[in-house]
Amino acid sequence: MFKKSLAAALIGAALVGLAPLAQAQDKVLRIVPQSDLKILDPIWTTAFITRNHGYAVYDTLFGVDAQGKVQPQMVGDYNRSADGNTWTFTLRDGLAFHDGKPVTSADVIQSIKRWGQRDGLGQKMMAALASMEAKNDKTFVMTFKEPFGLVLEALSKPSSNPPFIMPKAVAETPADQQITSTVGSGPYIFKADEYRPGEKIVYVKNTKYVPRKEAASGTAGGKVVNVDRMEWVVLNDAQTQANALANGEVDMIEWVPSEQYLALKDDPKIELASPVPTGSYALHLNRLVPPFNNAKIAQAALMAMNQEALLRAQMVHKELYNTNPSIYPTGTTFHSTKTSYFTGKPQFEKAKALLKEAGYKNEPIVFLYPANFPAINKFPPVMAALLKQAGFNVDLQSMDWPTLVTRRAVKKPASEGGWNAFITGWGLADNINPMFFAPMTGNGEKGWFGWTSDDELEKLKGEFLKTSDEAQRKALATKIQERVYDAAVFAPVGEYKPLTAYRKGVVSGLVSGPVGVLWGIKKN
Repeated sequence: MFKKSLAAALIGAALVGLAPLAQAQDKVLRIVPQSDLKILDPIWTTAFITRNHGYAVYDTLFGVDAQGKVQPQMVGDYNRSADGNTWTFTLRDGLAFHDGKPVTSADVIQSIKRWGQRDGLGQKMMAALASMEAKNDKTFVMTFKEPFGLVLEALSKPSSNPPFIMPKAVAETPADQQITSTVGSGPYIFKADEYRPGEKIVYVKNTKYVPRKEAASGTAGGKVVNVDRMEWVVLNDAQTQANALANGEVDMIEWVPSEQYLALKDDPKIELASPVPTGSYALHLNRLVPPFNNAKIAQAALMAMNQEALLRAQMVHKELYNTNPSIYPTGTTFHSTKTSYFTGKPQFEKAKALLKEAGYKNEPIVFLYPANFPAINKFPPVMAALLKQAGFNVDLQSMDWPTLVTRRAVKKPASEGGWNAFITGWGLADNINPMFFAPMTGNGEKGWFGWTSDDELEKLKGEFLKTSDEAQRKALATKIQERVYDAAVFAPVGEYKPLTAYRKGVVSGLVSGPVGVLWGIKKN
């Protein structure tokens, strides 16, 4: 009783604090986000919460519709030369930043350059570029040294990380430093003066934003905002989230906690929807520091994987998860059953033998544990137990999700504030293509957190980029998958069905697509 009363008191206090501002607006959409927002730079992390913030505040040159097709967004017209090496883009009319200044080619070019220093596909594209120049304020030209097969796919990349367009002065911030300005050109304006990490994040409608005329679909089409104000109400406890929605204190839960699935499903006042496709989870290892800088020790960790046990603990209900030992989503073009030694099932004896062969010295494995993040907080204790069964010494360290997102960027040894392993979630838009998936890198410290160095993986990815033949791409995608396991880059935990919950008869208009977006939503 005390716990329930305390939770009610806490949420009541939080929502009362929002009341004066809410009364001043005609329509306020209150959403429980999947986690707190502490990193505002959209290229500085692949965390979905920062990506979602990016889509609210910024715009992109191209989008991806619900059918997975690339569509122009900020771009009005574009063409490619006959040899495929030169691309000319012209921005559409009406584009302006939140400070009233027009979006120009110079802003676009600098934004792409900055993004291209952090994103894996962006790095490949920048390496292939001969030049990127502005013809005038609205037209810019990209010239490649040789045909680059994923130009539009790169410029429309929907997740991890999208190439958002920001003012040139902001985009001149070094890529290894976070931006301090949130001026964008997107459909929402971020209210920095009301930003309260751990409590609420506030956006207001950008009344000067000019949406495209096409219907909204995925990250493409008209980004029409139908509310005056959007508030992200940060509630970490799953029960508190469900109570707040049932009581009408919030309008929507972005990511339904699995333990509240049945209660919300059975509530006649609540609607459940899946606006985004099946996602996946993955185990990531720090290959830069001991002991996982030894490939055999890293392989032993992957052999401890028990997808069924992990997914059952996190997702609870069988209809919400699916085991899949492939790094690609089930039913998609590059999905393959050729997974080298990895099965998604525990191989404890083989793991122990590898540890002995590799000379593992019982060093503690610092496993990052986001205890208050309902979307993934059941995984770490189970994975820690599996690793112990395989012969590892595990140090499970509890923290909140924003702290984990910050700490995973630390390259120091675990004993000096670094880390060895963590589990996170991905969307179908991330791993549907080997060139899209952020952790699928072998370029060491230039790559995603974990920093695997593997020339063979990078060679295979380079070959994938150079061919447009689908049969060759599929064969290469399979080789890339096998190499990911042989090099112990990461391991899939399995797939999940993402669910959003909202108040029936109050909220409508959710836009379906590769990632969750927050335009188009109506509140009655």
